[in-house]
Amino acid sequence: MSDRFALTGARIFDGADWHDDAALVVKDGMVEAILPTGAIPSGVSLVETGGGLLAPGFVDIQVNGGGGVMLNDHPDVASIETICRAHAPFGTTALLPTLITDTPAITAAAVAAGAEAARKVPGFLGLHLEGPHLSIARKGAHDPALIRPMTDADQAALIAARRDLPVLLTTIAPESVEPARVTALAGAGIIVSLGHSDTDYATATAFAEAGATVVTHLFNAMSQIGNREPGLAGAAIDTGGLYAGIIADGIHVHPGTMTLALNAKKGPGKILLVTDAMATIGTDMTSFTLNGRTIYRKDGSLRLADGTLAGADLDMISAVRFVHRVVGLDLDEALRMASLYPAEAVGQAHRLGRFANGTAADIVGLSDDLDVKNVWIGGERAFAAKASL
Repeated sequence: MSDRFALTGARIFDGADWHDDAALVVKDGMVEAILPTGAIPSGVSLVETGGGLLAPGFVDIQVNGGGGVMLNDHPDVASIETICRAHAPFGTTALLPTLITDTPAITAAAVAAGAEAARKVPGFLGLHLEGPHLSIARKGAHDPALIRPMTDADQAALIAARRDLPVLLTTIAPESVEPARVTALAGAGIIVSLGHSDTDYATATAFAEAGATVVTHLFNAMSQIGNREPGLAGAAIDTGGLYAGIIADGIHVHPGTMTLALNAKKGPGKILLVTDAMATIGTDMTSFTLNGRTIYRKDGSLRLADGTLAGADLDMISAVRFVHRVVGLDLDEALRMASLYPAEAVGQAHRLGRFANGTAADIVGLSDDLDVKNVWIGGERAFAAKASL
């Protein structure tokens, strides 16, 4: 394909507005412009999309695995590439491979792999280190034997890791981390997310003031909203500076609860979609292991033997369809929850989650029924459904 081409034949959603009878012009892996079809410059290669719609590629800030691998089991570049490649057919063009609570050695290996992947793996956005500085009371599927308080050495290692990664997000619980450490991490450019915590509302808001800007999988593995104590869930909704990921599979959070949260959320922070996906995505596997424990895939969910939810069997386009069709959001807002809002949450909205001159040509082409037809990452085709070839 030419270094300069125009995608035609589809409605275009630029992250804010819709464009009809228009073309998306791409040059050298970047968006150049959205132009009326009749105004495409001569010499630009035309790529007919065959209808449907074009939207900014999805950004997933919590992806534990895919394509049969978990980052924890294989913290190397090959696994990162496999995970990124596995999620591309579902519209995800940028993601944070996520390391679930593990040993310092595994964490160091994941960071080293991420530093190398940043130079050569399409779709790699950075890393999400979910733990080990969490609350045992809200551990979820994390191994309690590996959960521990943050030390000076841990803080220094995170700050050093950030220098080697384009984005570094870490989920911590106030029970295991002091506010001053959050301030230091945020000051070093690390995105601090609150999660796996039984903390109260006042403490959660204090941690937001200290520098935390995200909440990990809203309503799951956290203190809930009560009549006298709003908990972390309430703080996530009531604090304008916090973004909050949510797992929209109909299993982790009831659609009615999602509607209440979406209606109540204070801005500028938004609720955004995450998959919390595991190794199963893109495969027919029925089980896998995490920290030596078997996780079973059944009826759309992933669970430990005792029934504890362990991540999600979810891809991003399915999450978009769920909040659009079941929760009832307008399609443009559903698309923003999968692209613009996560890009904002990790400081990448200048280049991801929208189409404007100079943004990355990360593009998802969808049918009118919201099936993924085509995906481009940096202007290179990363996926094409058979009917679109």
